[in-house]
Amino acid sequence: MKSRTRTMQTSATLALLSTGGLVIAAYAGQSRKPTTGPEIFAKQCAKCHGAKGEGTKNYEKALTGLRSVGELTKYITASMPPGPKHCPATDAAKVAQFLYDEFYSPQAQAKHNPARISLSRLTVAQFRNSVADLLATFRPDGKIQESRGLHADYYKTGKLRTSDRVVQRVDPEVKFDFGDMGPTKDQNDPYQFSMRWEGSLIAPDSGEYEIIVRTDQAVELWLNDFKAPLIDALIKSGSDNEYRGSIHLLAGRAYPLKIDFSKGVQGVDNIANVKKKPPQKAFISLMWRRPHESAEVIPARCLTPVMARPTYVSTTAFPPDDRSVGYERGNSVSKAWDEAVTTAAIETATYVGDHLRELTNVGDAATDKDVRLRAWSGQFVERAFRQPLTPELQQTYIKHQFDGAGDPILATKRVVLLTLISPRFLYREPNVTAGNAYDTASRISYTLWDSIPDTDLLKAAAAGELKTKEQIENQINRMLTDPRAAAKVRNFFWLWLKVDNYPDLAKDSKNYPDFDDSVRADLRTSLELQIDGTVWNEKSDYRDLFLSSKVFLNGRLSKLYGGDLPAEAPFQALDIDKGERCGVLTHPYIMSSFAYINNSSPIHRGVMIVRNLLGRTLQPPPAAFVPLAADIQPNLTNRQRISLQTKPDACKGCHGIINPLGFTLEKFDAIGRERLTENNQPVDCSGGYQPASGAAAKFTGPKDLATYIANSPEAHTAFVQKFFQFLVGQPIRAYGEAALSKLQSKFEANNFNIKKLFADIVTAAATTEKSTISSSK
Repeated sequence: MKSRTRTMQTSATLALLSTGGLVIAAYAGQSRKPTTGPEIFAKQCAKCHGAKGEGTKNYEKALTGLRSVGELTKYITASMPPGPKHCPATDAAKVAQFLYDEFYSPQAQAKHNPARISLSRLTVAQFRNSVADLLATFRPDGKIQESRGLHADYYKTGKLRTSDRVVQRVDPEVKFDFGDMGPTKDQNDPYQFSMRWEGSLIAPDSGEYEIIVRTDQAVELWLNDFKAPLIDALIKSGSDNEYRGSIHLLAGRAYPLKIDFSKGVQGVDNIANVKKKPPQKAFISLMWRRPHESAEVIPARCLTPVMARPTYVSTTAFPPDDRSVGYERGNSVSKAWDEAVTTAAIETATYVGDHLRELTNVGDAATDKDVRLRAWSGQFVERAFRQPLTPELQQTYIKHQFDGAGDPILATKRVVLLTLISPRFLYREPNVTAGNAYDTASRISYTLWDSIPDTDLLKAAAAGELKTKEQIENQINRMLTDPRAAAKVRNFFWLWLKVDNYPDLAKDSKNYPDFDDSVRADLRTSLELQIDGTVWNEKSDYRDLFLSSKVFLNGRLSKLYGGDLPAEAPFQALDIDKGERCGVLTHPYIMSSFAYINNSSPIHRGVMIVRNLLGRTLQPPPAAFVPLAADIQPNLTNRQRISLQTKPDACKGCHGIINPLGFTLEKFDAIGRERLTENNQPVDCSGGYQPASGAAAKFTGPKDLATYIANSPEAHTAFVQKFFQFLVGQPIRAYGEAALSKLQSKFEANNFNIKKLFADIVTAAATTEKSTISSSK
């Protein structure tokens, strides 16, 4: 009877283990030798790792991560339990399978940590974008045109008079050295001439820009505001030839630009006296310093000859958003954030008051000012809240303000202020009625643009044209062509490649004398062109990000990285290093970013590949890592030195994955140039990788690794998941257990088309019912 009872108890315990209940009895009390994974774990592992894998005083870390069964087996066999005698290989394999099923697999992760869609406020970027685009809806259409460059008028005098105009054309950029000649064959008087360039500047990034004009003549520049010039050097004095002005711009938007340049007679002198002397030389360059970057001539791709509408940009400083999960999210409300919102709302209300006629088309002398401003205010609130106003909201936000203010202009400013601090504006409310067309419109626009729906999307919602998947996809495909979508995708790729924070690319000036600020700026531009060219071409093939052998180089980069371009050559795609390059993986900007001041860094490169490209998690190192200085063991290669330092057992768990991946890129030095030897030894680029499932892969160099990542289902999964979470700002598992697999299947069926994946993610975010909400933590 006792034997039967004991057998029943043991069976019950093991049943709980096998079904994931993890109510583990003290198996040590059983006399039978453990034979299954749960039994072995209960007998030998639970005392240190906890009955539920939660950790104990002996081993505080919980059992979690993305290790494969093979990696777990290898680690347990080599290291567990601590001490001289480790778990036999056959038992280690059983425990590894149990651990994977219970703690490490995606299903286990979902079971122990169920994802939920969290209510969150607008991020800082979304707030600024939304306010800017909200006011833009009250101005004439300002869509960015496809043509590039600036419209130019050339005049035969310094007076900019229509009667003196001799040439009209489009200049791709403003970079001229006229010397002591006239600007064109139609205007060859070297003593006096003038030009006016007009059009718009397209901002590729959000942030503070420094606009720079270099000239030895008189110049004025207006940007986004024609009431006051950003640069005023109309009256030139002294020897200054460089003029600067700073302005905050938002990515994916065009800003009206005008430049007046004049070479002529200043002061009391006259042209007759001037012409008795040799003509002075003249030059002008229009440049900028993009956020965190170096000065460069503004390229044609960022200029358009069509004059855009002005764009309001709030300059209020906000505290940064949380990025701990890999993407920005508005998961907390602090006093500093609340104060920033209020300040920005006041700033915007003041702007509306100062530009009231321009925005509302209501003049000071209008006899029906009150009625018309009430109507405009109603439109403003509706567009800010992304849906029609109920009678109660009309009463609160419009009637009370106008009835109480006594002055319609003051009432309008109050409406703006009250609207922008309202939770209805600041939160994208997920708990709405199922099938709400305006909620669908909001989900589409914030996933695509991080901003409010445009007029066309709101019209579609009002007309009931966002009900079917086909209708939604039609709107998405229209909106994908907007530069705001391209700007958001570009931000994702900076984050995906881990260069979103503008890495410090300082290098040893003795070993790399030509690697200056201009080269660093050019390298980032080169990577930007490569990404944009891949994403927005017809194929939009994810695999081309790794398999392309071409690199965008200009004259300056060609001198450093190979090629025979002239010094002033513009960017163009070239094959260098005999086609050894592998897309973004070996791009010189990436290689320079993940390198030390004097040498490559296989560890930094390997960590980026593991975490970002393959989607694996890594535990933090047990102690701060300080690389061995090269002069301590000068005869070792970088690979040999890293292998020596990460040899201890405490390092093997992570570096067994990191090092073999990072070593494959040792062909590229600290600035991303190809090298064949190091310390008079051939560079060893061999490596390997054990995926979460399937056989281990071996690599002879970067091409093998790039080909593996391009075709790896594991890498595809990581890319789809990270892309979704960046665009939507929510965990993909919150949209259903099958959301990731469905998107990945469509991605593969569409030949890994990134643009189609973008559209599919927006569709999924717009059509999934948000039924499970959790509080922001």
